[in-house]
Amino acid sequence: MARYMDTLTIERGGFRIKVPESWWEFDVRPESRDDSIRRMVDERVRQRPELAKYRDTYAAFLQKAAADAWKSGALYCGCMAEAFGGDSPITGSVTVSIVGGRSATGEPLSTDPQTMASQLSVREAKKEGDAWRKVTTVDIPGVGPAARTYGIEDIVVPDDALNRTIRAVLMQTFVPVPGQEGKVALVAGSSQVLDLADSFFDIFDAITSTFRFAE
Repeated sequence: MARYMDTLTIERGGFRIKVPESWWEFDVRPESRDDSIRRMVDERVRQRPELAKYRDTYAAFLQKAAADAWKSGALYCGCMAEAFGGDSPITGSVTVSIVGGRSATGEPLSTDPQTMASQLSVREAKKEGDAWRKVTTVDIPGVGPAARTYGIEDIVVPDDALNRTIRAVLMQTFVPVPGQEGKVALVAGSSQVLDLADSFFDIFDAITSTFRFAE
């Protein structure tokens, strides 16, 4: 996946982040996202006709990613959907959300990275193939320390009456927002291509390392 090194800087209200140029970035608002995604897919297919057979797969994946991002409160959603000669594209996404929490008494929760890391739960795989989660802290250049979780996790499908889950590669980095008590920027990377977990962890880490708050 070395060809994803060329980057494009995306700016949003209050932050900026760099993603690979080959990724898709789009408006996540319900009233405009489907048309936006269809236009982008059509344009990509015109540029690379060999992708025509994946047109519907790309559109469905991107529309679902945009819908899930909107439901989670994401301010930014970027996705990759690339064919490498297999039967289906390799897909992944990165979202950025501003989130916060309060204690039972109404006090803002601490955003200190060490404190957050101590409160995030580790999950050990009891046998091969089980879901797992590790917790750590990382230092983002120009930003500072942040709490992080990463692993293979079972994620609840949004708005599913049966509470079904999907298994995914997931990395979440919690970056304290300067001057906003109890607020963090949540940079989340995910992919359902479990066989490439280590590669996606590297990609998500590289993208997250470019996160900056706007001055």
